[in-house]
Amino acid sequence: MDFWHGFLVLTFVHLLAAAAPGPDFAFVTRQALMYGRKAGLLASLGIALGLAIHISYAAAGLAAVVVHSLAWMTVLKYIGGAYLLFLGIKGLRARLSLAWQDGVSRTACAPSTIQQVLVGLLCNALNPKAPIYFLSLFTVVLSPDLPLPTLAFYGVWIMLLQLLWFSTMTLCFTHTAVRSRFLAVGHWIDRAFGLAMIALGLRVLLAEHR
Repeated sequence: MDFWHGFLVLTFVHLLAAAAPGPDFAFVTRQALMYGRKAGLLASLGIALGLAIHISYAAAGLAAVVVHSLAWMTVLKYIGGAYLLFLGIKGLRARLSLAWQDGVSRTACAPSTIQQVLVGLLCNALNPKAPIYFLSLFTVVLSPDLPLPTLAFYGVWIMLLQLLWFSTMTLCFTHTAVRSRFLAVGHWIDRAFGLAMIALGLRVLLAEHR
């Protein structure tokens, strides 16, 4: 597969993967609606940086080792599932905070820049489905045998696609007309986010590795 053919296939496949609903989507949506545009963009940056971890081990050929190792997949499953449950319970226990009161966002309540980026990074990095996805991606489109500059370019491009997708989503959800409607029922967004994360966490924990 030549460079540009691989580039186009990679772009198409990863955009489909990024658009699929999951923990990243739920997290960015919640941060953008609750804390505003800056928080959503920082969460998007964290998620994009999380991809660097998956890209690195996939390029090194470790994705196949992880996917075909029951022990490694079990550890990853429990860590990832527990983290999703943690985020879900935290959302369910959230009270009507200052960020939602009177339908007005209080950005002073937002976590720090580092916290926003770090939680986004962990949300992506601890996704147990990621090794399987990147193993498939590197098997069909990429290869560790590709020249290092090409692998590096593809890796950076995947991260950029992820960042652009979630940044665009953030801009849509933080549009004044859209966000004002969500803020009116803001505390319920925390509960919906919590239920979604708990459902995803349970699905991860109960899934059987084959």
